[in-house]
Amino acid sequence: MKFGAVPPREAEGAIAVHSIRKDGFTLKKGTRIGVAEIAALEGAKVNEIVVARLEPGDVGEDTAAAEIAAAVAGEGVHVDRAFTGRANLFAEHAGVLVVDRAGVDALNDADPAITFATLQAYAPVVPGKMIATVKIIPFAVSGEARDKAVAAARAAKPIVRIASFKVRKVGIISTLLPGLADKVIEKTLKVTAERLAPTGATIVAEKRVPHETKALAKALDEVLKAGAELVVVFGASAIADTRDVIPAAVESIGGRVEHFGMPVDPGNLLLVAEADGRPVLGAPGCARSPKENGFDWILMRLLAGLPIRRSDITGLGVGGLLMEIVTRPQPRAEPAPEGRKIAALILAAGRSTRMGGPNKLLEEINGKALVRHVAEHALASRARPVIVVTGHQRERVERALAGLAVRFVHNPDFADGLSTSLKAGIAAVPADSDGTIVCLGDMPQVSAKLIDRLIAAFDPERGALVVIPTIAGKRGNPVLWSRRFFPDLAAVEGDVGARHLIGGYAEAVAEVPLDDAGALTDVDTPEALTAVRAAMTV
Repeated sequence: MKFGAVPPREAEGAIAVHSIRKDGFTLKKGTRIGVAEIAALEGAKVNEIVVARLEPGDVGEDTAAAEIAAAVAGEGVHVDRAFTGRANLFAEHAGVLVVDRAGVDALNDADPAITFATLQAYAPVVPGKMIATVKIIPFAVSGEARDKAVAAARAAKPIVRIASFKVRKVGIISTLLPGLADKVIEKTLKVTAERLAPTGATIVAEKRVPHETKALAKALDEVLKAGAELVVVFGASAIADTRDVIPAAVESIGGRVEHFGMPVDPGNLLLVAEADGRPVLGAPGCARSPKENGFDWILMRLLAGLPIRRSDITGLGVGGLLMEIVTRPQPRAEPAPEGRKIAALILAAGRSTRMGGPNKLLEEINGKALVRHVAEHALASRARPVIVVTGHQRERVERALAGLAVRFVHNPDFADGLSTSLKAGIAAVPADSDGTIVCLGDMPQVSAKLIDRLIAAFDPERGALVVIPTIAGKRGNPVLWSRRFFPDLAAVEGDVGARHLIGGYAEAVAEVPLDDAGALTDVDTPEALTAVRAAMTV
């Protein structure tokens, strides 16, 4: 691949290495330069541009990424169309990610220009969860390097696959001691049911017995006879030894203890056993919490029917200190096969603190509340449904929107910041929506035409998953987000929006240039309100 700076007139057919913004002209990195681009560059008085040009035997970045990703993917894995040298792999169904570590290492050793990264092995996944990515570093690689990487991928047969969840019936036994409150048991059952929900498993038998070997053994036998394919025992007291109550009860009904103890914290005091050919887990105390811990790692493998060997448990020490907990992914619906459905989300819950008192959303412009202008523009666009998140002065905001075909979602935690409204709104977006355009309730100049331009630019197949309007290169609002990023949006904390997330997904961003800077003006101060009112007065 040739690489270097040339005059625009010598760049035809080459690839732009860097983005260029000058005098209103924008050329994005990776653009194939044609006659129109050359004319625009010369018109903007760009005298030199750094380009890359493929040579015989080279394979373009997208082609190489797609071919390697296809060779990597196994059962239950979907490969998205490659863009900007990246091919992302996604889970087609719920299950556990199985990774061939040696295969990953061999692929990454094929050539420095080719990289492959995955989620942690045995991570639980839901449909649509991104599990891995192939990235070609330069704009092209040699055919020899591509072939070596593909061969490494095929040798693993395959490198990544999704093991479907197989266990559907789970039995729960709780042992009791004086002082253990009923509400602790109830909470444990609720947390466990929520933990199982993404896997499709349900609790089919539940018993509460004294913390005694004989009573527990009888309960184990009854739960297994009730059809439980896996049994979890929550002890009133933590297991202290392989001769303690829970392991002793397993052995008394003809079962056996596979392993006790785990180099994961929280989760040390986990017991893995078997009875009547079915797995039995002695849960550590942390399993009563909804936060991810070592119990999850073993439970998910067993639910997917994957065997647990002693070496599987003893090998968890590296990374087993869970200083910070990763949020458990939630199920999501598959995108509609035809057409794109985009919801509009209007955030209208704020307290208008910078206005010095009055609720800015209720200030009138041309006889209408500011927030009504926003809602009417959204309703006049292609976005459906239009969802309004209320909070501060909920009733007044709803009255200001009376008669409009909007859906209201109340955020009782609005005082805790913008992120809470974003979270409430995202939760209300219909399951069949492919994305949502997040509008601010204090931006009355965002027209239906602008919203429709953003929707038109949304193109997941070409990598346009986040769409942002710009004025002279400066990014503004509203922003259209693909459903793929809903979990990230819902995880935002504090009095901030989702702007900081965009930096982490630079390759998925599409910009829509605008001419009217007023369209990106939000009303945060009395002065801003005066200016917007003057601009909109008819």
